Amino acid sequence: MNERLLIVEDEETLGESLKRVLTKDGYEVDAVNSAESALKRAEGIAYDLIITDIILPGIDGIELLRRLKMKFPEQIVIIITAYASIETAVGSLRAGAYDYVIKPIIHEEIKRIVGNALRERALLAENVILRKQVEERYDFEKIVGESRAITSLIDEVKKISNSRSNVLLLGETGTGKELIARAVHYNSTREDKPFVPINCSAIPENLLESELFGYTKGAFTGATVSKRGLFEEANGGSVFLDEIGELSQQLQAKLLRVMDDYEIRPLGGLQARKVDIRFIAATNRDIAKNVQEGLFREDLFYRINVVTLRLPPLRERKEDIVILARHFLEKYSQELGKPVRFIDASAVDLLLDYQWPGNVRELQNIIERAVLIADSNTIFPEHLPEDLKKGHPYLPGTSDKPLSIENYTKTLILQYQGSCTEQHLAEMLGITRKALWEKRKKWGLKK
Repeated sequence: MNERLLIVEDEETLGESLKRVLTKDGYEVDAVNSAESALKRAEGIAYDLIITDIILPGIDGIELLRRLKMKFPEQIVIIITAYASIETAVGSLRAGAYDYVIKPIIHEEIKRIVGNALRERALLAENVILRKQVEERYDFEKIVGESRAITSLIDEVKKISNSRSNVLLLGETGTGKELIARAVHYNSTREDKPFVPINCSAIPENLLESELFGYTKGAFTGATVSKRGLFEEANGGSVFLDEIGELSQQLQAKLLRVMDDYEIRPLGGLQARKVDIRFIAATNRDIAKNVQEGLFREDLFYRINVVTLRLPPLRERKEDIVILARHFLEKYSQELGKPVRFIDASAVDLLLDYQWPGNVRELQNIIERAVLIADSNTIFPEHLPEDLKKGHPYLPGTSDKPLSIENYTKTLILQYQGSCTEQHLAEMLGITRKALWEKRKKWGLKK
């Protein structure tokens, strides 16, 4: 279980008795003898549940309950007292108590009430996560395309979704790896549990470990309260590790440990916590080559590579380009409230001739922009970016001479920096935003 409880009881014998009983049930239990001490503890530790007596020295239990609810509205509090009355019971419940228990405390009763309260808390927390995801749920209808490459991919996803095997998604930037990851999760028995996406390249390395594993109060400077990590938030569901190739060797070793033992240990924590997670990883790198070069652990590679799905680039499924373009046209016409319904034949030709280095994401962005600036019900060539009309600098036949990787990168930065975000530009190059910044600095390029 490993839920953290706080007992507020000035009667030392009862406090120690409750602590002993609940500790035997697997909870982490702290005990204090005053409301003032409880408020200080609650400032620093996110307790799953607090049990408090009403009669306390100084601030009483009802006032403690009110103050806790003001600062932490979701805090679960159980009231106990030796002085039972209808007024006290009603007052406790109106102040936000979960339940009201009369002394003498029967151990089995308090264990049952605590268990019920924590189960309800877990369901509420899970529902919050699921509500956030409800508009992002992906079924197979969200995977748009009729090419053999994409229908074969869907067939593979259907076959492996219900297993608990880890999945590795390989594909260029913009091919829809997160879309496929969500399809795997939401078509499995874990569909009602959390899906937690983590972009390993977007979170600074010095923060990533604490984000993944969580931390206890005082684990490092600035850790004023304990915090659950993303792995614990995903318990029972799936974690999507996007750009897993960006993980440092140290974090690779810790991730391998989680995959081996299904246990996590928060930073500064003394006890490991069991988790039930299915890992779905993705990368646009040649990760097998990274293993050979010693950049990625071989043992971790084999742990994440139980099932491998390769996502085809858009240029290899050209028959889907028009289908996708019309799908995005309908989507953004509705979202932007514009009656754009058609794509002119000459604009379609440009879409089909382009090589799509940014894949489906680039097509999506281009159609959104076209709908935004179109002044009729049809998208014409003038609504498409100039870069799309004149080709792309690194593609065959679009440059007078071959470009080195460095010159290609510099040319692409200069060409696209005014027409897309820094994140999109970094993704097109297959590098992180930090690496993009370093290249700008090295070459003296301004945004």
